[in-house]
Amino acid sequence: MVANKKEIGTSSTTSGRPLLRSCLDSACGCQIDSSEYLEYNYSYKDSRHAGKPQSLPRIRAPGEQYIDTHNDEPWSFSFGTGEEKGIWMNSGDQAGSIMATLVWLLMTYSAVTVTLLTITEGIPPVLGMIYTLLCAMALACHAKTSLTDPGSVPRAAVPQEEQRRESPSHSMCGQCQTFKPPMSHHCRICNRCVSRMDHHCPWMNNCVGAANLKHFILFLIYTWTCAAYSLVLFGWNYFFCADEDCTFHVVVIHLVRAMTFLCIGAFLFTSSMLMNVTYGLMTGIGTIDRLKKKATN
Repeated sequence: MVANKKEIGTSSTTSGRPLLRSCLDSACGCQIDSSEYLEYNYSYKDSRHAGKPQSLPRIRAPGEQYIDTHNDEPWSFSFGTGEEKGIWMNSGDQAGSIMATLVWLLMTYSAVTVTLLTITEGIPPVLGMIYTLLCAMALACHAKTSLTDPGSVPRAAVPQEEQRRESPSHSMCGQCQTFKPPMSHHCRICNRCVSRMDHHCPWMNNCVGAANLKHFILFLIYTWTCAAYSLVLFGWNYFFCADEDCTFHVVVIHLVRAMTFLCIGAFLFTSSMLMNVTYGLMTGIGTIDRLKKKATN
């Protein structure tokens, strides 16, 4: 048993993952023989071993189970925009954090106002449930956009073979000091190069790139629908309500008035953003590239 422990410790040191191996051994309460690990040393260099190539991993027999001790993804429970962070979150921009929190507060305020209208029988409960569902979907898309990696370029990125054949020289990021793929830009707030970056949205507290553009568009659609839905409800009550059954409560009227101005602003803003994003999708040119092209012309 002592010999097995030494063998396991030696092999784990070679692979560079002694902590993971010790955790696996302690979790299962057993000592696993080193032959059960089908490992490959990814940091192995032939030049350091007199040009001798590394031997391939042992072939696994049919039906045999093995433990995969290699994982490129970050595993630490930490927030940030670095490659070593486990959860993507831009915490360095205080203004962006305040604006992203303000989105949740305003959406919650509108949902509470419509809920009070249903409680006071100002609108039918079904209409209130529909609006609350739209708000929940909008907030879910907002969270997904904010906490999703927008498409950050890894620091170890290299040009593809086709790109090497087409052009002998390639762009390099002056901030990251790494390869900069086409249509990618460096965000000074996130401190990362983002693939197909459209813009940095302070309301999302994140960049809008190739990986979270879909969630951003869904957020705009749900928010635009919420604003239009509310304006239709309030307009119908203001112009066509002729009896006391559909009249809003006195206290709720003040909340509705404030919400009306909020919905008008949200409707105009999301309409302009939807047109901007739609134009970018149709032309294939992002907002930053379009502004740079306009500046050069």
